[in-house]
Amino acid sequence: MRIAKQVENGEIVVNMFAGVGCFSIIIARHSNAQKVYSIDINPIAVQSTCENVRMNRVYGKVSPLLGDAKEIIVKRLRHVANRVLMPLPEKAYEYLPYALSALKETGGWIHYYDFEHAGKSENPIAKVHSRVAERLESLTVKFEIPFGRVVRTTGPNWHQIVLDVRIFSENVL
Repeated sequence: MRIAKQVENGEIVVNMFAGVGCFSIIIARHSNAQKVYSIDINPIAVQSTCENVRMNRVYGKVSPLLGDAKEIIVKRLRHVANRVLMPLPEKAYEYLPYALSALKETGGWIHYYDFEHAGKSENPIAKVHSRVAERLESLTVKFEIPFGRVVRTTGPNWHQIVLDVRIFSENVL
């Protein structure tokens, strides 16, 4: 819901690691997004997304796509999105350049999820912020990271983090 409330009228959203479409369905039902592309490499997950689209009556708004997010973006979804979701912490860092290339040339938002280990004296949000900022700087992207938070603790000193990253138009890949 936090992300759905940020989606503005007519936005196009790319959910790179959609699973069964939870984020996609919530965005479609609780925002005025024009389209939500819901990508997953698992055929059973995509089949479940199709069923969830039917059950939630969001036909035409959510478009389930089977395949690797990077390949689908390169072939079909370059420069289409106002907003990209990356809710698979294990792959988000590796796929960050593809998220950038999915954004419209006018820029947009990336919702980036990651796992981070942090001792008691360390800030896990700051650690992820620093790593993502370094990566974006190396890609010569103009950006800001106005929001980050711990989503949940996943184990002793392990945290799932989300960052909202705003990408400005000048250097979208």
